Amino acid sequence: MNASSTPAAYASGPRPLTDAVTEIRATDPDRIGRALAQRPRADLSGAGRLMVIACDHPARGALGAGERPLAMADREDLLRRCMTALSRPGVNGFLGTAEIIEDLTLLGALDGKLVWGSMNRIGLQGASFEMDDRFGAYDADGIEASHLDGGKMLTRINYADPASAATLEASAKAIDSLSERGLNAMIEPFISRWEDDGRIVNDLSEEAVIRSICIAQALGRSSAHTWLKLPCVSDPVSMRRVMASTSLPSLILGGEVSTDPEATRASWAAALELPNVRGLVVGRSLLYPGNDDVEAAVDAAVALL
Repeated sequence: MNASSTPAAYASGPRPLTDAVTEIRATDPDRIGRALAQRPRADLSGAGRLMVIACDHPARGALGAGERPLAMADREDLLRRCMTALSRPGVNGFLGTAEIIEDLTLLGALDGKLVWGSMNRIGLQGASFEMDDRFGAYDADGIEASHLDGGKMLTRINYADPASAATLEASAKAIDSLSERGLNAMIEPFISRWEDDGRIVNDLSEEAVIRSICIAQALGRSSAHTWLKLPCVSDPVSMRRVMASTSLPSLILGGEVSTDPEATRASWAAALELPNVRGLVVGRSLLYPGNDDVEAAVDAAVALL
């Protein structure tokens, strides 16, 4: 499927996916729990290279993709794009917040997939409290009760913000809670800073990424179930030094929609040559590619694995 329609087009057209889910939510909400419990699962230890579709951005109010500021705003369009991506051969995982995971579970799109629940989404994009990455989505109890495979936490470290200490402590506690249950903890660390205009920028330099890894991998009582979600440093030599700083299995994140997808894929391919890089976790770059061909974007990414 070429997901070429715009959110505006879907807003005024048929909405079969959204309508079906809304009807269940209104008339039989307990069906959500039954569907989660009955969903066919996958095994992380035997999954091999991973291609995980990420869709937890809207929970932070981050709805833009490329030049479309409200790209992720229409639910029907978003569900359709996620289902298209998840249907492609080689895609074996999904990352999202509770409502999108529940929608896709009801629609059967997560059968046989690894699923991670996103845990801390309180740091809303553009808010005065954006650096305060508190936990307000999934917790370990909810992840276990929903029969998911793990939880993901965003851990931004700002040396100028004393509140980063609370973020690190909360991330450590979440790792402990997940590990106690035998669930995977996916931690996404950044060294971040405020710009003069108030924007938060993640430092993607080699040194900063290495420093963030060294901090993140030490969180918690045990790292046995901890994986890293990391940015791709564009220079292959730098990326090798970045990955030399950890023995933890790691997934490379997609980031913003690229204006040069071929160069982006080349950087992913170079990173995937490193033994502790176990796959990709990509959202907007595959769900909202520049040419709007979700199938082709996903297939090109899977071909790198």
